[in-house]
Amino acid sequence: MSLAVFMKHFPTSADKNIVDVSKKSTASSSAVRDFRSRLASIGDGTMAYEEDLLKSFARHQANAVLVMPILIAIIAIVSSHWQGWYMSGQWALITIIAHGLLSYGSIKYLKASDEKKSLKKWRILFFGSQLLIALVWAVYTSIDCATCTDNQYSIVQFSAILVFQAVTCMLTYAFRKTALIMVAPASIILATRFFLTYEPAMILMGGISLSAIVFFYVIANRFKKSVITMLEHTTTKEILIAELETEKSISEAARSRAEEANLAKSRFLATMSHELRTPLNAILGFSEIMRDEVMGPMENKNYKDYVSDIHNSGAHLLKLINEILDISRIEAGKHELKEEKVKLISVVDEACHMIGIKAKQKNVTLTTKFEEGMPTIWVDERAIRQITLNLVSNALKFTPSGGEITVKVGWTSKGGQYISIKDTGPGIPEDEIPVVLSSFGQGTIAINNAEQGTGLGLTIVQALLQMHQGKFDLKSKLREGTEAVAYLPKDRVTNKPALNSKQTEAA
Repeated sequence: MSLAVFMKHFPTSADKNIVDVSKKSTASSSAVRDFRSRLASIGDGTMAYEEDLLKSFARHQANAVLVMPILIAIIAIVSSHWQGWYMSGQWALITIIAHGLLSYGSIKYLKASDEKKSLKKWRILFFGSQLLIALVWAVYTSIDCATCTDNQYSIVQFSAILVFQAVTCMLTYAFRKTALIMVAPASIILATRFFLTYEPAMILMGGISLSAIVFFYVIANRFKKSVITMLEHTTTKEILIAELETEKSISEAARSRAEEANLAKSRFLATMSHELRTPLNAILGFSEIMRDEVMGPMENKNYKDYVSDIHNSGAHLLKLINEILDISRIEAGKHELKEEKVKLISVVDEACHMIGIKAKQKNVTLTTKFEEGMPTIWVDERAIRQITLNLVSNALKFTPSGGEITVKVGWTSKGGQYISIKDTGPGIPEDEIPVVLSSFGQGTIAINNAEQGTGLGLTIVQALLQMHQGKFDLKSKLREGTEAVAYLPKDRVTNKPALNSKQTEAA
């Protein structure tokens, strides 16, 4: 029954596969792929952002829907002084219609849905409108004033074309080649007319008109590069945001899976604890009766040895189960501290007496060094006892016969209290200390040791100390021994006398 519950919460598919599936299905990962593909589309050294540039072009044309008619009207009114109202009015009407078609198309493009936005189709439509605009402005510059006796009208045309070039540069920089097509015909026609007059002033204005094309083309190119750089930065930012969203979704999926796994583990352990402890208690009880020959002597000595082995193995197994249940209870937040005023020295001394018999059997010297005048401390007595027993048992496990274990209790430099257990065992390699401190972690010495455990002893110690706002430190050197120190903060000391110089040198 419990195994079924366990397997129900642990599907056979790996966590990585589940995370990968969630990653592929998220909208943010799709956005990342889109941005990446845009970054991959590289032309002649510049990023290809055709859709963004076309949107920018259309947006500028739509915003200039009133600007161009006003400019054209002003030019027509001024030109009417030499060309008459009828001709100027006709030109103004046709030119406003040409610019209006471009603005209208731009507005339609911006309102169109993404499915209807065929870049090639819209580029052709915009290009057709631009050709029409180029034609009407070319007509304007081709009309000369036959009755004029001075160059005033030529100056008006020259000024109008310069303004037209500047406005076109600002509005169509995204596609500078089409901008060149719009302004070049009118500028070339005007310059040709000026050159044919053979007048120095007119030739100069013609040269300026042609030079302005190059100048505004370069300016448009600079504008475009600036916009592309801005789009690159925007795209990079969007990629980072989308990747963060993707990583967040992966993290949430992993967290959800971890919570499900933790819940399944808790249910499994809660169910199995009863099912394992019940037969274990029977095994321990009956094997102890048989070992002690309570019901009568056991004639075969081998049987008595077997029963003793059964009892020891059962006791070891029960200890392992209790450790697993303890760490599970702590991780699940179900372990509650029953805090009270406790003399730390008394609890540690009691734990040392409990281990003392086993230390004598192993021929290991267990020495205690306690500072005098230590006040009470506000802790869970059972937790502190378990911390001490775990650390001293660990030290005894790896201390060889004839070795020594020193247990100290004293003040920390910050006014707290500490428990130090130092042994003369083989020590732990420096690179294995993180492994030893992790759950179920065991060093090479522990693996080769006959008296193996679950690797949860130090994990339980760290968890219990963390619940007391304390900390744990493990220092070791090969062939010199190991020192484990449990620190309890000064906030838990009920009475804090002034520290002397000796006490401040404590660990």
